[in-house]
Amino acid sequence: MTEPSVLTERIGSAAYLVLNRPKSINALDHQMALEMARLLDEWAADDSVDVVVVSGAGERGLCAGGDIVAIHRDAAALSGDPAAGDEHAEQSPSAKFWFDEYRLNAEIARFPKPYVALMDGIVMGGGVGISAHGNTRIVTDRTRLAMPEVGIGFVPDVGGTHLLSRVPDNLGRYAGLTANPLKGADAIALGLADHFVPAEHLDDFRTAIGTEGLAAALDAFTTAAPPSPLTEQANWISKAFAADTVPEIVDALRAVGTPEADKVADAIAAKSPTATAVTLRSLQQAAGDDSLEETLKREYRVSLRCLLHPDMAEGIRAQVIDKDRNPAWAQNVSSGDVDKFFEPLPHELTFDSEITAES
Repeated sequence: MTEPSVLTERIGSAAYLVLNRPKSINALDHQMALEMARLLDEWAADDSVDVVVVSGAGERGLCAGGDIVAIHRDAAALSGDPAAGDEHAEQSPSAKFWFDEYRLNAEIARFPKPYVALMDGIVMGGGVGISAHGNTRIVTDRTRLAMPEVGIGFVPDVGGTHLLSRVPDNLGRYAGLTANPLKGADAIALGLADHFVPAEHLDDFRTAIGTEGLAAALDAFTTAAPPSPLTEQANWISKAFAADTVPEIVDALRAVGTPEADKVADAIAAKSPTATAVTLRSLQQAAGDDSLEETLKREYRVSLRCLLHPDMAEGIRAQVIDKDRNPAWAQNVSSGDVDKFFEPLPHELTFDSEITAES
């Protein structure tokens, strides 16, 4: 028999939620997002639950993101149909998944009890969405956190632009435009995580939350994080990424004149010009948002427009399907092209609990 993709456990007053697709590094699908939301609603109302602990099965990581192959099917079909528009994108399985996933991200951010996310190993894309919005975020020496969307012609979502736009010294722009992974120490330094637990003690820490209580477990197992390799480079990153457009950022990086800066410039230049331009605009706008929900509504618009743009299907093809690592990106993106990603949809993302993509 196939095991459930979401497992639960109770130890003391702690409720444990385990993403259970270890072969795919616990990639999140629509049913998993719906089940997570159901469980959180149940536990929020259960007086016997004091704390929720979220982790991933296996040794590779918490969650590698969404099901990219499934998203590719929608992107390839929609971008290959000249007649496809917003209405078609809204009816796709990917859009219905994102509708409920983004609502889950908002629910996690406002969860009324301690929500402990064990951000061990790979934490990417949707994995960031189910962890970094929580109120108690744990990283380890094995953590590799990233918003890698620009590498597949996509744009950071799941509230990622909200998180990254609030990182000081333009290091959030760096993370979003390069897709480079962050270590656990980087995540804490950038405000994307709260506590550091050595990986060798993570299982004992997890159990202690239920047996001893969260405060005691944190006191017993957390340690000072190592120095952040990324913040050691904050001076030149902050200056270069302050520019208003992606080409200007790349030029500023070239002007730094160091191998490290050239490598970062090369990384951005290799990404989809459309995706990086829309990502920068998204980060600029998210910085002024009053709430995570406001950002998620914008990200939903952008995500659906990515389905309609050829770069997303091409990026996933090159990186995941054919693995030739040689995407043929659309070039010469204009400001008007970017504007179209942000235009209102016929049906916007909502946070009314009575409205779901399933209804």
